[in-house]
Amino acid sequence: LAAGTRADQYLGLASGEHVVAIVPLGDEIIALGTRQGVVKRVSASELPAGKHDVEIVALKPGDAVVGADLAPDGVELVFVASDAQLLRFDAASVRPQGRAAGGMAGIRLAPGAEAISFAAVRPDAEAVVVTIAGSSEAIAGTDAVSAKVSSFDEFPAKGRATGGVRAQRFLKGEDALVLAWVGSEPRAVGVDGAVRPLPEHGAKRDASGQALDAVIGAVGSPIA
Repeated sequence: LAAGTRADQYLGLASGEHVVAIVPLGDEIIALGTRQGVVKRVSASELPAGKHDVEIVALKPGDAVVGADLAPDGVELVFVASDAQLLRFDAASVRPQGRAAGGMAGIRLAPGAEAISFAAVRPDAEAVVVTIAGSSEAIAGTDAVSAKVSSFDEFPAKGRATGGVRAQRFLKGEDALVLAWVGSEPRAVGVDGAVRPLPEHGAKRDASGQALDAVIGAVGSPIA
């Protein structure tokens, strides 16, 4: 695997904006999740033709999109919060809304916590959950962290707008997840795009992580 290149530099984004997902457009429904735990589904047919920049959710002050994916009925939507809580629920429990709508409650967050990851998981996917823990007081990319990779099946499904279940047990000096990702065939890279190794699959859902030798900046999967 060769080093990657940040997509942000190709898109002319405004200050503070960055890419959180790449979603193919067609006749399907797009789901997105936000930092404050809001979830929304919107049909791609709602997007006006000929426009390159379209707003698809009305965000509250201080909120931001943390993930997006195609989400027809039959898939599960997944939030992971900074306090290591993971919630999975049926996409069908989120009715599609128009572009101007603000979405609905997705995950119930504890005081001080925020959603850091959002994804859609197909029923036939051999999905895993990657979590990386560290200190909320450390400067990003400078502190020692621990990571684990667990089977998605380890996590019980719950209803929308409820709290999640613990996705990683913090070690001494850790108090938050600094990165989380849910999907198949995970690949990790550093902040410079260089490939980074992940721990072996198979950790229990609420186990602690293994120490990492190098900082991981992002986790993703190959695009078919």
